[in-house]
Amino acid sequence: MSIPATMHALQQTSLDGPQDLRLITDAAVPSPGPGEVLVRVTAAGVNFADLSKAHGTFRNGPQPPYVAGFEAAGEVVAMGEGVTGPQLGAHVVGVGDGAFAEYLVLPAAAAMPVPPGWTDQQALGLVVNWPTALAALKPLGAVAAGQTVLIHAAAGATGQAAVRMAKHYGATVIATASPGKHEIVRALGADHILDSLSNDLAAQVLRLTGGADLVLESAGGATFEASLAAAKRVTGRVVVYGLAGGEASLSNWDLVYRHQVHVVGLNIGMLIQAAPQVFGEVMGELFTLIAAGVLAPGEPTAYDLADGPKALAELETRATIGKLALVPCR
Repeated sequence: MSIPATMHALQQTSLDGPQDLRLITDAAVPSPGPGEVLVRVTAAGVNFADLSKAHGTFRNGPQPPYVAGFEAAGEVVAMGEGVTGPQLGAHVVGVGDGAFAEYLVLPAAAAMPVPPGWTDQQALGLVVNWPTALAALKPLGAVAAGQTVLIHAAAGATGQAAVRMAKHYGATVIATASPGKHEIVRALGADHILDSLSNDLAAQVLRLTGGADLVLESAGGATFEASLAAAKRVTGRVVVYGLAGGEASLSNWDLVYRHQVHVVGLNIGMLIQAAPQVFGEVMGELFTLIAAGVLAPGEPTAYDLADGPKALAELETRATIGKLALVPCR
């Protein structure tokens, strides 16, 4: 395959938000270094972390101008020195800087094969959303049969996977979503569905269960306070893996006198870096769930690469359901 010198890509030109993403046509196609592969991107995943980076709130995030995106799937078209696999022509999914483009460099060791029978678009989420949901539930959240799990943003890509897995592990699921998304969440198996915009979420959870054993918290802002209040005293766990609604504070005074719960922070990138054995266990369990049919490939909502600003704007306003993908035009 002939590899061009330049490519189309989405460049973030400011830290004022995704409206300042610009489609450029002369971005340099990267070259794979030792231990790396070059992937011809067929689908790039859109995530809340992309919004954080665009607003400059992502810790140690890139400075503009930069090619945005970090999750992509596609075909391996070139290999750097020392790479023995994946082979040329293989379809893989992985994480690397600059995914909103026609070509992306990935570490060969982290380029996961697209499962047989899956499209590249369907594989999006395998390295970000699904491992995050599983890590929050299992090694960090210690979910067990008979427990109650509160899952925020249940109609999103991570939330949908979390609902399915929590039900598989025998938990009672209380899910939150905006009213227009309730039927989607109900079809996933949630036992109770609450309006994510309600101002008395904690009270509703306490009326239903007396307190959640585990809360998967990604909403942030005022919802973070509700998550703490909804968790069962002393034994309840709150796993925090997102802050889509903004930052929230928690003091030692709060933990002693108001919210006597376990609070655990989760960043999937840090989990990979600091606890690779745990991440390996998570991925092993994930593929077991896929093989058992607990998790099936979904169909992301696809946008042309040029419509990346629109996709991110809709994600930011909670107007989307499930996984979003950007597809380079050829």
